[in-house]
Parts: sequence; C-alpha cells; structure tokens
Amino acid sequence: MSSIDNLVYFEDKKKSQNIIPYKVLSEKNNKKKKGVVILGATGSVGTSTLNVIRKHEDRLNLIGVAAYSNKKSLEAIVDEFEVESSVLFERDGISELEKLAVHPDADIIVVATTGTVALRAVLLALAADKDVALANKETLVVGGHLVMAAEKMSAGRVFPLDSEHNAIFQCLEGNKKKENIKKLLLTASGGPFLNKPISEFKNITVEEALCHPNWSMGKKITIDSATMANKGLEIIEACWLFDVNPSEIEVVVHPQSIVHSMVEFADNSIIAQMSKPSMTFAIQHILMYPDREEGVHESIDFSKVLELDFRPPNEEKFPCLRLAKESLIAGGFYPAAYNAANEIAVAAFLKNEISFNGIPEIISKVLEHTNRELPSTYDDLMDAETDVLIESEKIVRKSKFKI
Repeated sequence: MSSIDNLVYFEDKKKSQNIIPYKVLSEKNNKKKKGVVILGATGSVGTSTLNVIRKHEDRLNLIGVAAYSNKKSLEAIVDEFEVESSVLFERDGISELEKLAVHPDADIIVVATTGTVALRAVLLALAADKDVALANKETLVVGGHLVMAAEKMSAGRVFPLDSEHNAIFQCLEGNKKKENIKKLLLTASGGPFLNKPISEFKNITVEEALCHPNWSMGKKITIDSATMANKGLEIIEACWLFDVNPSEIEVVVHPQSIVHSMVEFADNSIIAQMSKPSMTFAIQHILMYPDREEGVHESIDFSKVLELDFRPPNEEKFPCLRLAKESLIAGGFYPAAYNAANEIAVAAFLKNEISFNGIPEIISKVLEHTNRELPSTYDDLMDAETDVLIESEKIVRKSKFKI
C-alpha cells in the first residue's frame, strides 16, 4: 500500500508532533516572498493568479508552473516570470506535475486544473506540508475523503479559491463555531438561460451556452454554469470544505454576481462577501492571507445605483442541480459518479453529439446504474472513476437526445 493509500488510515500527526501553528507559519512567511506554484497556469484561474502575482511581486514569487497542452502560453509565462520549473504534463507526464506540487521552495500550490488529474498532486502537496489553494471542484467532489484526511495529517491547509467558497471562508472568519452556523448560502448567477423558457431548451446551441453573462471561463465550466451542474458540484465541495450537512446549504440565484456567497447564523443574521465578478479577489485573498493589500481590480462604486436581485433556483429548468443534491444525499460513490457522468455529457454536447437537454439525461441514467461503494484508496478511486467514464460514454451513444 502506497503512502497516499495510507492517508485514509491515519492518526492525527498534529496531536503527536511539535508542529508550529499555522498562524505562526503565516507570520513567518510574510517576512519573505511566498513561493507559489500554479498547476493549470494557462487557464482562466491561472491567468487571474498571474495578474495577482504581477500586482504583488514584492510579496509573491512564482517558482513553478504547469499546463496541459498550451505550450506557447506556458513558455511566455516562464519567460516573463523567469520561472525555473515548468511542466507541460501532456508531454512530460503526470509524475512531473506531481513533482512540481512538492517543490522544496513552494509555500502554496494553486490548483487550477480541470478534472481529477491533480488529485494525487494535491495529496502529495499536503503530505509535504504545503498549503493548497483549490480552484478545482472535481478534486473534492471525487476525492474529498482522501483530501480531508490528508489535511488532518498535514501542517499545510486547504484553502478555497472558488469565489463562492472563498466568500464563505471569509464570512466564517471569527464565526467558526458549528453551533452558530445555521446555513451556507451559495449564490449562482443562473447562467445565460436564467430567463429562457424551458420549452426552448431543446434548441440551445453550443455557442449560446458558452456566452456567460458575467464570467470569462473555460468551456467545460461555462457549460456547467449554463446547466447549473457547476452549482451542484459546489454544494458537494462545500460539504467537504466546511464540514456541513447537505441540508445546511442553500443555493440562491443572484444574476449580478456581486454577492459571492453568504452565511446565515443561528440568530438569523446574515454575513455576505461582495466584490466585482473577478477571480482576482478570491485568489489574492488566499495568496496574501491573512493580510489584505490593494486589489488588482477596483472596488464596487456605491455612488452609483446598484441593484442586487435574489431568487430561488428553478430545479425543473435546471435538473442538474437537483441530481447533484440527490447524489450528495445518497453519499458514497454517487457524487463521483455524478461528476464523471457530467464530464462525459458536457464533452458530448460540446462536440454536438447530444442536445443541451441530453446532459441531465446522461447524468440521471448513470446515477441509476451506480451501485458501488466509495473506494478508500487513490488507485481504486481512479479505477472506479474510469469505469463510470466508460459507462457514461456507452449511455451517450444510446441517448435519445443524440443529434
């Protein structure tokens, strides 16, 4: 059994070893440049992270970058920031990506990849006592039990980099007693089809689904936002990050994407985190944590009229959200199956193989066939995910929503 496999069966090292408290580590690190590694440096989150580093080059030092296949953009980053360690993991392999995650000069690893490709790298980074800034939903949706076990063994910490989870993290500062927390309120823009009649969903094109009203993101996450599968994944992720039950999380549609999420407390008061819709706010908060510095983008201008709308989600129009909740309540391997089915369905939609309505249909059928236990080791988990991906592809080929 590998060291990663053993992460599931652990005794808390923090109880038995003389580890310096995280607050002291942060204060110590503030005296020098914080070493940053970005896994997924050429995507939208990676690009925003680079903007934060440019803004605060006196505090942040980019020491390693990895990208999947965008060689030209990766080389441009290496040249601009004079980065010594770079990995094009389509060419160099996943093992090189994992080596980068435990770079001896790294203080924090920004995980901005897609899928579960960086799950093992996250586990290794935590085993090496690195902080992990997580913008990748699949890592926790599929392997949350492994990641949280690894964090308990580590002097490092998992920080949420998604704007919604980072907002909750900020709202909970100084208010972390579980008995004081009534509900986490995850906001959702509603995507491009918030006001589109459900009768027209069958005719939605790929081009329409890729036109998000507020955010500039990769194709996969943009489609996930259009179906609200993205918000379903965030619910699952929030359960792991904040150790809450599914019943303690509520989704609130907020088209302006100004309020990034909220926390309702036992006294019925609510704390919200607000900023313009840019990932640089959440990224800078974590990279500079616990300090605050001047931001990359300007603040909200309250001298101008600002309208903030909130409404409940329509799960009839967006069944992917309901299916995510059902998979979470079912527990075990169901959330991982949900994620894998969605990945294949979105890929098929982007290739014009199925209609927009085919995405939730594929997920639903895959969940109906899911009956396995949650694997307790990394290798078994990846094998199980592969099985679901293959099964999902078979269901796509038989789908009544094929184009």
